Amino acid sequence: MEPLLVHPDPPPPELARLLDLGGYAWKPVADERQAVSETPDDGWGGALVVIGEESEAAWALCRAIRKGDLPVEPLLLLIGGNRLDELDLRDELYDDFCLDPFHPRELEARLRHLFWRTGFGAAPELVTYGELVLNLE
Repeated sequence: MEPLLVHPDPPPPELARLLDLGGYAWKPVADERQAVSETPDDGWGGALVVIGEESEAAWALCRAIRKGDLPVEPLLLLIGGNRLDELDLRDELYDDFCLDPFHPRELEARLRHLFWRTGFGAAPELVTYGELVLNLE
């Protein structure tokens, strides 16, 4: 799987720790120009963007990577509760969001779900006997 694009550069320490412990390959980018110029050959494996103090720069990044030649999917936002109104009319720029500060278990679950939905998640363990299929999860 290609690396995740993570904004801002450097990312918050708790986010970097969660991604490292989760085994995700990731690369921080400072702005949309860096995100486009450093795009891997097969594109980014997804994006995790923190909408913080410099929210306009973060939204510009989302716009650039979503509308570019290789649109980035899935795109997960970390956004503070006081900025939720910024989500209005920007539905096409992200797939899901998580409130910041985040709980590590919630963010892990959201990442797993997004990757599962886009076909990059781990498949559940299945037992098949004839036409019977049993999901062991």
